[in-house]
Amino acid sequence: MNATAELKLELDGEGFLVNRDDWNEDVARELARMDGYELTDEMLNYIREARRMYEEDGVVPPIRKFAKALNVSSKDLYDTFKKGPMKLICKWGALPKPTGCV
Repeated sequence: MNATAELKLELDGEGFLVNRDDWNEDVARELARMDGYELTDEMLNYIREARRMYEEDGVVPPIRKFAKALNVSSKDLYDTFKKGPMKLICKWGALPKPTGCV
């Protein structure tokens, strides 16, 4: 079990939140900080939307479907997150790890 000093979060070996119910926006900010990012409003909006889609569909959308649903390009997501946008969105949003090409 790994834990952050401030929030006492239980994380797996890759830094994903073990218990999705522990998630809130402060948790997202802390997880991003632990990865060397400052969470922006734009990033948080993507996370909120991915969480909404997951709640509706029960799956994490592939990046192309996610980008299309938000009327942005995959390039926009990469420009915002720099690397593996769906992995970071899922990680910071307490969603299951994405599979396939992310």
